[in-house]
Formats: sequence, structure tokens, C-alpha cells
Amino acid sequence: MRHGRSCQCGETLHIEIERKENMQKSRLPAGGENVFQRIKRVRREAEEKGVKIINLSIGQPTGPASEIARKAAAEWILSDRQEVHEYQDNGCLPCSDFAKRFVRFHMSAGISAELLNHAEFLPIPGIKPMLPLIPLACRASADQNMWVQTMTNPGYPPPATWANSLGYRHVSIRTHIKNQFIFDELGLQIVDLVMMNYPHNPSGQVSKHDWLCELCAYCERNNIRIFNDAAYARLVYGEHSCLAEVAWQFPNLSWAEAFSASKLGNLTGWRVGAMVGSPDFIGDIRTIKGNADSGFNAALAMGALALLENGKEEIEGLKRMYSSRLKLLSNTLRELGMKIALEPQAGFFLLCESPKHAFGQDVANAEEFNNLMIQKTGVMGVPFDPYIRYAVVGDVESDLREITLAFVEAKVSY
Repeated sequence: MRHGRSCQCGETLHIEIERKENMQKSRLPAGGENVFQRIKRVRREAEEKGVKIINLSIGQPTGPASEIARKAAAEWILSDRQEVHEYQDNGCLPCSDFAKRFVRFHMSAGISAELLNHAEFLPIPGIKPMLPLIPLACRASADQNMWVQTMTNPGYPPPATWANSLGYRHVSIRTHIKNQFIFDELGLQIVDLVMMNYPHNPSGQVSKHDWLCELCAYCERNNIRIFNDAAYARLVYGEHSCLAEVAWQFPNLSWAEAFSASKLGNLTGWRVGAMVGSPDFIGDIRTIKGNADSGFNAALAMGALALLENGKEEIEGLKRMYSSRLKLLSNTLRELGMKIALEPQAGFFLLCESPKHAFGQDVANAEEFNNLMIQKTGVMGVPFDPYIRYAVVGDVESDLREITLAFVEAKVSY
């Protein structure tokens, strides 16, 4: 089929339209499959061959959501109050101070009067949907060639994925065993935005007061905005400070920190959280978010808040369970020849160095080691080359014999 189009010169251009099957193809660059998608694919292939999977890759709590949260959410779902069933936009209509109460739970000593006076608060539908909005809230114009630096090497990949997809210049902050997954000024560049992740996934490292003071002073001097993904802030096993507990002391610093209910009582699918930050940054995020979504589900948000405020013993029990499982797995794998990258101080992940040799052969990288473990033993982790991450959200105690036999068979070495 041909179509004609007239030019100023009066000539007619005849354009041959490609066959339909050639027109309907992806317009994205190759390589869009992320590490988690690849692992799921490898798992399916192994299961089709009859391999029994010991899944140490799960990045979320297992089982149903907390009963406290479910009961409270059910009451709100059944409520006749109009505001419960409306778009919530940038608020929580049934609870005007929801974000403050949510953030207060994550502060080690509660919200100080100084923080209340220097910061603003914003309800959010979980952290992950906010990640593309954070750099958008830092862009002054559509043609600004913005620099974003993220903790994605090793780390949770979406911040880097979004920066690249949105066309921003991106560089990873190098964290590794030698710096204990805590970067210093030498690891930072003069960028527009730093997207941090403390407590850190996958290492379990935490941020502390003095280090945060140094970081905030550096970013204030260089007009760098700081965002911290603090999804694991309430699963900390030792000394730890949130960015919000320090950043308010720097009057010219532009900063924001996000918290989530996803890791507490398995509320991953509820998509509930809150942010706190300097008025300028939260104001910009609010503007972008207000044009991008209609807010969260108010009933689920109130259920999550009920868990945070009334289920502290339950949450402390989860912390003790994860801490105990991490110690058990760490001690077991170390005895079987694995090198632990860092004894985790938060979360439910154990990061190990990827072996150079296993099953009597050389191993090129963490992904190859993980694939070998899945195919030969069923043990499944997440590769963050040159590391591999194992999770303890499942019943590690009952799987310990199979895990031990798997690593005995692997005979790993470095």
C-alpha cells in the first residue's frame, strides 16, 4: 500500500509502508530484563526439569499480612464515611496527620520539635512508585541535563533504571567490602541528586549520626539534594540514625527520606508509606506526585498505621526472628567456605562474596554461580556481582539441612 504526500516543490513522495509485523516491534533498547526477572526465569526452567527449589531469593516477608492491620483495614473498608472511599491525592483524608504519625514510628526517639518545625510530611503509595518521581522533582526544565548518583552497585536497581530510562546522566556510588558499604566524599561527585538506600539492600549496612552529619554538610556546600530510601528502618539490630534525625540541622540542605510498611507484617501489596523532608524538596515531590497519581487506599493506610502504633511487640518479634535467622545462616555458610561480605545490621538479607570455584569448575561471576547452585542443588539467591545475596524471610531453620548439603556438594573456594 502506498500513500502520497506533497512537498513544497510540488513533487510527490511515495513512501513504502513496512509490513505490519515489522512495524509492531519494541521501541525500547535491548536488555530490559532485570536481575529478578532473570532469576525467576531460571527458576521456572529448573522446576520444569524437576529441581526442588530452596528459595533464598525472596525479597519480601512471607505469609499473610499482620492480623492487627487486616482487622483495622476491614473496619475502615466497611465504614460509610465518604472520605475513606475517595481519591486521597497527596493526603490521607480520614487522618490528616497520617504522615507525621507514620514517620514518628520510624524515628528512634520519636519526632523532635525541631524536626516538626523544619520539615514537611507526605503520604505515599509505597516507595517503589515514588522512585521515578524523585529525579523528576529535581529537574528545573525539560532540557536540563541532570546528574543522578545512586547506591545501585551493588544495590536495588530501580533508581538507576529510572535515571537511565528518563535520560538523566547516571553514575553509581561505589560501595564495597573495603569501605564497608559506607561511602565518603570521595565516592560522591558534584551531581544534582544523590539517591541513597540506608539501611542498605543488599548488604544490611546502616547509616550513623556522625557520618550523616559529614554527608549533609558536604551536600549543603555543593547544593546537592539527598533522597534516602529507608524501607528497612525498623528492621535494625544495632545503632542507627535516620537521615531525618540529622538533616534538619542543616538549614540550606534540600533533603527527603521515605519509609514503608512493606517489610513489617508483610504489607508489601498494600502500598503504604510516608515521606519527610525539607519544605522545598517535599513541595516539589508533592507537585510531581499530585500530577502522577491519586494517592493510596485510605483503608489500607489506616490498617498499616494501626500495626505501627498497636503492634510493636509483633514487629519486635519479627526483628528477633530475622536477626536469629541471619546469624544462623551466616555461621552455617561461613563454616562451609563462603565469605560473608558484611555481617548485616538491618533487614533480612545476607550478602556473600561470590566464589571463584564451585562444583569442581571455575566460576566466572555471581550469576553463573547462582545458576549452578539452582541447577545442581536448588538453592536460589540473587547475584549482585561480585556478591550474591541470600534472604531469610523463609523458614531457614527447616531448610538448613538441605542448604548445608548443597554447599557441601558445591565445595566453594576463592
